[in-house]
Amino acid sequence: MRAFLVVVAVLLVLIGLLWAFQRQLIYLPDSQPVPPAATVIPGARDVTFTTDDGLRLSAWFVPGDRDVTVLVTGGNAGNRLHRAPLARALAARGLPVLLMDYRGYGGNAGSPSEEGLMLDARAARRFLGETKVVYFGESLGAAVATRLAAESPPAGLVLRSPFTDLAAAGQVNYPFLPVQLLLRDRFPVAELISGVRAPTVILYGTRDTIVPPRLSRSVAEAAGDSATLVEVAGAGHNDQVFLTGPEVVGAVVKLADAAPR
Repeated sequence: MRAFLVVVAVLLVLIGLLWAFQRQLIYLPDSQPVPPAATVIPGARDVTFTTDDGLRLSAWFVPGDRDVTVLVTGGNAGNRLHRAPLARALAARGLPVLLMDYRGYGGNAGSPSEEGLMLDARAARRFLGETKVVYFGESLGAAVATRLAAESPPAGLVLRSPFTDLAAAGQVNYPFLPVQLLLRDRFPVAELISGVRAPTVILYGTRDTIVPPRLSRSVAEAAGDSATLVEVAGAGHNDQVFLTGPEVVGAVVKLADAAPR
């Protein structure tokens, strides 16, 4: 009985630690300040905007000659410097791009959470004003882009490697943990996407081990007829093809071309 009680006590302590520190497992920001935008992407400029809870966030804006802007909401790791190849590829097609960083990422103040990331995305959308916008969400950022699209309909929505909800993706990566019971940040993509009224493209890699293809396909099923599903054969979750590949760039350009004039 004593050994049993010790095991139970240890498990309770571990569960308590996981509850307290779970966001350190979810959000993996590169918090270092990034270089000036123009030194990374020709013609780009550093911009800032302020969230509803008073955080001043830094971002990069890449101008273009088209009237549809791409708002990029990144995944749970890195910062905007890592997504510069995507911005360059889209700018080469004439599309303006806003590469935002969430709170705690890329030198920005604050600590990330589900509601915090949504405050950041709303501030980025306000910064773009009345222009037509295509939202591009990457992995965790696909969840951010989906909720933003349900609130503020875009000209188009591109979801790269989306999961149905964070618990489903978390269970894949931490199969030994009771993720569903412990998780505070939910990111319910499949639940929200049925309320999105915008043309949607969902891309996934057949060798993605972080967000398995079945989760992205389930998101497409939940989206219904408004969604186009694009399979990128042989692609893993963090492969370069998801930044500069023809499937990704082509999906964004196609939605921009179809945006109402």
